[in-house]
Amino acid sequence: MPEALRLENVSVRRNGKFILKDISMSIGEGENVAVIGPNGSGKTTLIKLFQGEIFPYYDESNPPVMSIFGRSRWNISELRRRIGIVSMDIQKRFHPDTRVSEVICSGFFSSIDVFRNYKVTEEMVRAVAESAEMMGVGDLLDKEIENLSLGELRRIIIARSLVTKPDLLVLDEPMTGLDIVMRSKFRSMFDILISSGVCIILVTHDLSDIPVSMKRVVMVREGEIYCDGPKERLLTGR
Repeated sequence: MPEALRLENVSVRRNGKFILKDISMSIGEGENVAVIGPNGSGKTTLIKLFQGEIFPYYDESNPPVMSIFGRSRWNISELRRRIGIVSMDIQKRFHPDTRVSEVICSGFFSSIDVFRNYKVTEEMVRAVAESAEMMGVGDLLDKEIENLSLGELRRIIIARSLVTKPDLLVLDEPMTGLDIVMRSKFRSMFDILISSGVCIILVTHDLSDIPVSMKRVVMVREGEIYCDGPKERLLTGR
């Protein structure tokens, strides 16, 4: 199976402290994986590595290897079209009076707005509508996000990440703030996305967030991979 992500001996150091230490893992194209661990374990730092926001710590005696879709060097704009990121941080950065259509369209530009110098094509407009319909928010395109429920807003952020038809969707704690009923609906929605061919990496601290169809689990603790394997073997409830 071709690799979507490959890390070998990857560490991240900040203010003299290792946030991640000697991480080695491989995720194949089309593979769906849950990355779990408590808050502060290094999960968000992994996402920043995937997105090209930060880079591995370089140790000459143990040089890191990191490739995404088989490449170690990327134009950041191109990379962010191929990896869709859903996180609370992105959600919070939009101004309350931003329209839903603009939020989704901003995914084409990896921005937190659609600025005047951006050229929005008819093809993009169609893609925005299609992505909104896929997430069940097609009737909200003209609404401002301040008038939406948390569940609706989260669906819109996911639609934004899907608008470029990325090869990989990374969900960072996507259930945060949702009630039990909405969490169940989101798990079912992720199962539907997986069955439609969307490759998902789900990052969470809550085991109940993991969709049924997600079979592999990577456990992170104190910046290191604690274990990695089939969900049925690792999550035994004991």
